[in-house]
Amino acid sequence: MYSTIIKPTFDFLIALTALLVLSPILLVAMGCLWFANDGKPFFYQLRPGKGERLFKIIKFKTMNDRRDANGALLPDAERLTPIGAWVRKTSLDELPQLLNVLKGDMSLIGPRPLLPQYLPLYNATQKRRHEVKPGITGWAQVNGRNAISWEKKFELDVFYVTHLSFGLDMKILLLTVKKVFVREGISQEGQATMEEFRGS
Repeated sequence: MYSTIIKPTFDFLIALTALLVLSPILLVAMGCLWFANDGKPFFYQLRPGKGERLFKIIKFKTMNDRRDANGALLPDAERLTPIGAWVRKTSLDELPQLLNVLKGDMSLIGPRPLLPQYLPLYNATQKRRHEVKPGITGWAQVNGRNAISWEKKFELDVFYVTHLSFGLDMKILLLTVKKVFVREGISQEGQATMEEFRGS
């Protein structure tokens, strides 16, 4: 009952309330990123959700679109703007995903939605992360975020799927608030975010 009725209702009400309360901050961040990214404050990308169904995720755009002489995008670290780095450190870049929660594509808490090209690389256990809706925050995010290995991240994701409960969700929510202030695990060592997953 919790996962099918209580959790989706909780998601919708909290997401709607958060959007209303945080709207002044969101508008300021959107304005700053509009100037930093040549009129493109948002980033849209297809991600797999529950049952591996693709949906379009929305985030604040923290990197510009600078390219090299051959037209290829520059490395992430070179495209990360100063305001984008600040938005990422404060986790403000994730807040537009509240709209995805309202649409029902995401939950407040669950495994982070990753890239579609990773789908064929998962083993049978790792695929279990798609048994629930992806989340804005999750068990892996409060236990290392981008600073842990892919294998550990998937292990934590599957742990969440197996032990999904109101108590675990409340624990993750409280730890997320703490992580936002401490600002741990934002990037993997030597990376602007995290290296690409190439399979276990």
